[in-house]
Amino acid sequence: MYNKSFSVFAAHYYMLIPLTIILQSCIGSIAAMLVLMQGISFGSVFQLSLVVFSCGFYNGGVLAQLPTKVNFNLLLLSLFLNLFLIAINGLVLL
Repeated sequence: MYNKSFSVFAAHYYMLIPLTIILQSCIGSIAAMLVLMQGISFGSVFQLSLVVFSCGFYNGGVLAQLPTKVNFNLLLLSLFLNLFLIAINGLVLL
């Protein structure tokens, strides 16, 4: 599944750059909102730092024109980390 997804990503890399930047930025902003809804504490500041760094690393990787595989791995890391933080903080709010 990883190899098939990477081959599609690599084949359509320049078309997917704007889409993936928007996608991971929107998911990151949702994660940041849910983290900040918990209040200000060391844990929430740490989680917010993870959100910002993961999104920033992918955006920086695209701007720095890193290899396609590195950018794909940064995208996956950003998406999974932000979705994990959304799930954790979403369950706390319920």
